Amino acid sequence: MPIPIVNSIASWFLKKRFHQIELFLKYPIEVQEELMHVLLEKAKHTEIGKEYDFASIKTYKDFAERIPITTYEDNEARIERARQGETNIFWPKPIKWFAKSSGTTNAKSKFIPVSEESLEHCHYAASKDLLCMYLNNNPDSQLFVGKGLRLGGSKELYKDNGTVYGDLSAILIDNMPFWAEFSSTPSNEVSLMGDWETKMDAIVNQTIKEKVTSLAGVPSWMLVLLNNVIEKSGKDNLFEIWPNLEVYFHGGVSFEPYVEQYKKLLPRDTFRYYEIYNASEGFFAIQDRNNSNELLLMLDYGIFYEFIPMDTYGTSEEKVIPLSEVEKGKNYAIVITTNAGLWRYKIGDTIRFTSINPYRIKVTGRTKHFINAFGEELIIENAEAALRKATQLTQTEIVDYTAAPIFMDGNKKGAHEWIIEFKTPPDDFDFFCQLLDKALQEVNSDYEAKRNNNTTLRAPTIHAAREQLFYDWLKNKNKLGGQHKVPRLSNTRTYLEELLLLNK
Repeated sequence: MPIPIVNSIASWFLKKRFHQIELFLKYPIEVQEELMHVLLEKAKHTEIGKEYDFASIKTYKDFAERIPITTYEDNEARIERARQGETNIFWPKPIKWFAKSSGTTNAKSKFIPVSEESLEHCHYAASKDLLCMYLNNNPDSQLFVGKGLRLGGSKELYKDNGTVYGDLSAILIDNMPFWAEFSSTPSNEVSLMGDWETKMDAIVNQTIKEKVTSLAGVPSWMLVLLNNVIEKSGKDNLFEIWPNLEVYFHGGVSFEPYVEQYKKLLPRDTFRYYEIYNASEGFFAIQDRNNSNELLLMLDYGIFYEFIPMDTYGTSEEKVIPLSEVEKGKNYAIVITTNAGLWRYKIGDTIRFTSINPYRIKVTGRTKHFINAFGEELIIENAEAALRKATQLTQTEIVDYTAAPIFMDGNKKGAHEWIIEFKTPPDDFDFFCQLLDKALQEVNSDYEAKRNNNTTLRAPTIHAAREQLFYDWLKNKNKLGGQHKVPRLSNTRTYLEELLLLNK
């Protein structure tokens, strides 16, 4: 089909969809309130619906007072029963799919329910919206000249009862209509291979021959794949292999540490980057404008949002607020209620609102991934902004990193300890350390106050990691590929100690 015709069809679809988007842009609170009632109505005859008497909930106040805030551990027993084949526990329709996620804080696997509704009206709907928004912003796009290179996870069949679990990306690929494979590479067979290293070779061999126009996947693992493609081809950059490549749709981890490396692989000013914010639990936000670092919160995907201000999180003063009460510039933990049966569920992510008309956000980190051993409240957003500055000033490149506190010992003051794997190391390592420390003080006033005259914190200790340290660490934990992530910051030394031991 000719490209102008495809773009015209996409434009037609987009205009229809924009009417719905405009509805939640104009009436965000009303759309969310109605969604809350729809979810309650659908699930009122389930086990959990009867337990909390969903049928009698009439207002958000009732909803907030009646249903408790939950974590995965609170839901685990019910989810396991659903995996064993029980139905009508937390959602009226049987749950066939479970997105397997170990997260970044727990070695134990989590199995997040994925209902038919969440598959169609959340994940797939978001994919269509992303594509349409991109085409609307870039009417001269030649996206359909070739194929989209997708990098997903693996799939397994849960043998006892036929329910399927695997990476969310694998579930999405496995359930796509057969015609969708024609516009994607690698093939479904290769995409769903279980062994990461075998799959990587197969992806390189298959995609290097294709006419690729877009990329989609987690930045850290996509970078591994693209470097392998460059090595295999012997070319200097990706445009020599795929001349029509025009956009990279990325999400899953922050793009900040990888920006400069992608610019080297994709040295074209017109190349575009589009960020998404999705997780096993749902698809939450989409970059809806070119050259933006803000994401539009999508309010009609079957997800009802609540937020916990991070200045009260985990304290006796903790409070939960609806979308109508959020403030621009504040950091919040996200609580979701979904069309897959998660009720007032803490997903573990933190976001900051950059706008409240419309509601746009930036992902700032994880509720369990921060360092606050000394009142410094260092979050991932701070760490990556400081690293970006230090790497730019020293013309270095980073593969991965993690950091943790060095706790006070007698009269010895505390500090932060980092281990950083460089692709391009600094010429003067001590100077890099000084720049990073200074940059951290510039982006975080609490850290600056604790570092002032070494009041509470002395200068950080920073180690250079050997090549492939983080890759080997993930491999030892059977966490290669998919959506597995390196924990960036931790208030304990568990990850750091393991990495330091492996670095010897």
